[in-house]
Amino acid sequence: MSSQKGGKDESSTWILESIEIDPVVGRPKRDDEAPPNGSTVLKSPNDVAAVNNNNNNNNNNNNVRSRLGIRGSNGGRKMMRTESGAARGIKGLRFLDRTVTGRETDAWKSIEKRFTQNAVDGKLTKDKFGTCMGMGAESKDFAGELYEALARRRKVYAENGISLDEAKVFWEDMTNKDFESRLQVFFDMCDKNGDGKLSEDEVKEVIVLSASANKLGNLKMHADGYASLIMEELDPDHNGYIEIWQLETLLKEMVSSEEGTKKLDQCRAMTLSKAMIPSKYRTPVSKFLSKTTEFALDKWKKIWVFALWLAINLVLFIWKFKQYREKKAFQVMGYCLCFAKGAAETLKFNMALIVLTMCRRTLTKLRGSFLSRIIPFDDNINFHKTIAVAVVIGTFIHVMMHITCDFPRLISCPENKFFSIFGDGFNYEQPTYYTLVKSIPGLTGILMVLIMAFTFTLATHYFRKSVVKLPSPLHRLAGFNAFWYAHHLLIVVYILLIIHGYFLFLTKEWNKKTTWMYLVVPLALYAFERIHPFFRSKDHRVSIIKAIIYTGNVLALYMTKPQGFKYESGMYLFVKCPDISTFEWHPFSITSAPGDDYLSVHIRTLGDWTTELKNTFAQVCEPHNAQPRKGNLMRMETRAPNSTYNHPSKSRIRYPKILIKGPYGAPAQSYKNYDVLFLIGLGIGATPMISILKDMLNNMKSESPKEDSVPSSNSDDQIKKGPERAYFYWVTREQSSFEWFKGVMDDIADYDCDNIIEMHNYLTSVYEEGDARSALIAMIQRLQHAKNGVDVVSESRIRTHFARPNWKKVFTELANAHQSSRIGVFYCGSPTLTKTLKELCHEFSLKSSTRFQFHKENF
Repeated sequence: MSSQKGGKDESSTWILESIEIDPVVGRPKRDDEAPPNGSTVLKSPNDVAAVNNNNNNNNNNNNVRSRLGIRGSNGGRKMMRTESGAARGIKGLRFLDRTVTGRETDAWKSIEKRFTQNAVDGKLTKDKFGTCMGMGAESKDFAGELYEALARRRKVYAENGISLDEAKVFWEDMTNKDFESRLQVFFDMCDKNGDGKLSEDEVKEVIVLSASANKLGNLKMHADGYASLIMEELDPDHNGYIEIWQLETLLKEMVSSEEGTKKLDQCRAMTLSKAMIPSKYRTPVSKFLSKTTEFALDKWKKIWVFALWLAINLVLFIWKFKQYREKKAFQVMGYCLCFAKGAAETLKFNMALIVLTMCRRTLTKLRGSFLSRIIPFDDNINFHKTIAVAVVIGTFIHVMMHITCDFPRLISCPENKFFSIFGDGFNYEQPTYYTLVKSIPGLTGILMVLIMAFTFTLATHYFRKSVVKLPSPLHRLAGFNAFWYAHHLLIVVYILLIIHGYFLFLTKEWNKKTTWMYLVVPLALYAFERIHPFFRSKDHRVSIIKAIIYTGNVLALYMTKPQGFKYESGMYLFVKCPDISTFEWHPFSITSAPGDDYLSVHIRTLGDWTTELKNTFAQVCEPHNAQPRKGNLMRMETRAPNSTYNHPSKSRIRYPKILIKGPYGAPAQSYKNYDVLFLIGLGIGATPMISILKDMLNNMKSESPKEDSVPSSNSDDQIKKGPERAYFYWVTREQSSFEWFKGVMDDIADYDCDNIIEMHNYLTSVYEEGDARSALIAMIQRLQHAKNGVDVVSESRIRTHFARPNWKKVFTELANAHQSSRIGVFYCGSPTLTKTLKELCHEFSLKSSTRFQFHKENF
C-alpha cells in the first residue's frame, strides 16, 4: 500500500531564473530560511500581467493567491519565485500531453498540419477539434466541451467551425504557462451557463466526460454519487454550487499532501544515488573493467554453462575433424568431409541435449536440489532456443558440405582410386549423384531437413504469436496450435536421425555408429516422463468448485486440489480440456497459495483454445445473482458451487472435463531466497505474483494469533525464511482487471498490519495525474479513499495510480530504502519491458550497495 505523507508548502523558496543549479548540491529550503519581508522580487513580463489580473480578485477562504512581484528598475538580473506545491499541481492541470515543452513552435507546426488535414473550407469543426489538438479519439466529447468553453471565453461564434487563427488562440489558452489561466479555462468548461458557479449537474457532466475519456465505464455509471461527494466536500454550507477558489483549494490540499514530499524524496534520492557511485566507476577504463566484473558475478551461472556447452561442441568438432583428416576418404573429398563430419558430431550432441531441456518434471526436481546453486534451470527455454540455433547451423554446414563438395568429388573420382578407397562401402559400384540422393542416408537427410525447416519456422516469434497474417486456409499455420502440433513432428525427425546415422557409407562397425548412443538416454528420459504410469498418474482430473468469467475476457477456475499435489508459489501447471482438444495442453500460473485447500488459475482469452474454453464455461455460468454493491463490476459465475458434472436441473448442460498435470518449476518459486521482493505484473502477468502474495498473507494470518507467545530460540531463523518486504506493481490498461484479485487486495489492507506488502496499482488507460482529463477523477479518488477507504477505480482498499510507473524512480527509491540488500525482481508480462527492467537492475546494482537480480517468467 502506498502511503501518502504530508508535505510543506514551498512558496517561500526563491531561485535565480537564469542560473542552473547542480541537482547534486541542491536542497530544499527550510521554513526558517524564508526571505525577509519587503524583499524585492523581479518578475518576467508575463508574470506581471498575471499579477495585475489577480490583484483584482477577492482574498477568500485560504485561496491560493497570486504571486506578488514588480519589475526591477535597474534592469538587473531577473529573479522569480519557485512555485508552491499547489502551483506545481495546477501547473500540471494541462489539456494536452505536453503543455510546456520548450518547443512551442514545433508543437504548433504539427497542430497546423493536422488542421489542414481535418478542416473543411478552412474551418475546423467541433468534432475534429480534439483530433487536431492531439487529444486522441477517446477524448472527443471532452474536447468538444473544451471547444465550447474556449469559444465562450473568446466570444467566438464557433457553431460552423473556427479558422486557423482562432485555433491558434484556443491552443495558446490551453498551453498558457500561467496556471491560473488554465484553471480558469477548466472552470469555464465545467461552468456551461457562465454564471461563475458550478452546480451538481455541471460537475456530474464533467465527471461523465472524464470517465469516457479515460475508459472508466464503471465510474461513469455512478457519476451521480461522485458528484454529490465533491459537492459535499466543497459546499459544506449547502449553497448548491461551488466556486473556482474552492476548486483551487482542493487542488492545493491534494498537492500539498503529495507533491512536497515527492519532490523532497526525489532530491534526496538523486543526491544519494550520485553519492553512492564508487570511485572505481568514475573513469572509462575502470568503469568498463568494473562493469565486466559485475556482469560476470551476476551472470556466472549462465556464463559457465554456456562456456561448457561451447567447449563441448568445439572439442567434438575438432575431434571428428582430425579423425577424418587421417582417413583415406580425405584424399578424395578433402576438408569438405572433415567439416561435414565435425558438424554432424555437434549435431548429434545438440539433438540429444535439446531434449533434456524439455524434461520439465526432471528440471522441477533439480530446481529443489543443490544443483540449482550452480545451474540456471530458470533459463531452460532460452537454452533450448540457443541449442536450436546451433542445430540449424550444424545442419546447414553438414548438408552444404555434402551436396556441394563431397558428392561431386565422390562421383568424379577416378574409378581405380574410388574402388581402392570406397569399394567396400559402396559394394564396388561408383554411384551417381542421383544414386546418392535416393539412398537411405540421402532420403532420410532430405526428410529431416524439410521437417525441421517447417517446425523451426512455425516456432519463430512471428508465427507462434500470430504476427504473420496469412490468407485462408494458410492462416492455420500461424498461432500456438500450429507451433504445438508441428513440434510433435520432431518425433519423426529423431527416428529418421537414428536411421540416418546407422546406414552410413564410410562406417560399417556398429560400435562406431554413435548417433543412437547420444540419443538413448535423453529420449528414454523424455519418454519415461510422457508415458510411464507413475507420471501419467500425475495427470489429474479435477472437479470444478467455481468458475468466474470477468469483464475483460478472463476465466477464473477454482478446482479441487488433488491428493499429493504439492507446489510452491510461482509454479505453473498445464491444463487440458478434452471437450475442446484431445491433445492440447496449455500452461498457466497457479494463483492459489500452497496453503489453500483448492487450486486456481486465471486464464486470459488470447487465442483459439482459451476463447473456446471461456465459451464452454459460459454455457454453465450465469450473471452473479447476489445484489452487487455500488460500483461492482459485472461477472458470471457457475450455477452451483459443487463438483457435479451433470447439472440436476439442466440435463443438457454439463461442466467441462478438466485435466491438469504438474506442477512445474518457474523462476518466481525462488522468491524466499531474497531480502526484499520487487514483483511486477502486466495485465494477466500478475498471476504468479498473486500466488506469492497469497502465500505471504497466509503466513501473516497463521502467525497473528501467536504474537503474545514467547519467541522460540529459532525465531531468527524462521524470520529469515521469507522476504522482509514485498513491493508489487500491477500495471493494466483495463479497469475491470482489478476485479480479478480484489479479494487479495482487500486482504492485504486488512491483515498486513506491519506494512510488509506494498501494492501499487497502475491503470494506463487513465491520463496521468495532472492532466485536465483526469483532474476530477483524481479529486473523486482522494475524497472517496479518505471517506470510505475504498478506491473508486479498483474498488478495493488499494489506491490506484494513473498512467505508467516511472521505473527509474521506483528503482531509486528501493535502492535508497534497502541498502546492502538483495532484491529479487520478478517480472511477468510483455517482452517490451524486459530490456528496460534488466538494464535498470544492472545499473542500480552498480550504482548502489543494493543488488537487484532480475527474473522473467518463461513457459
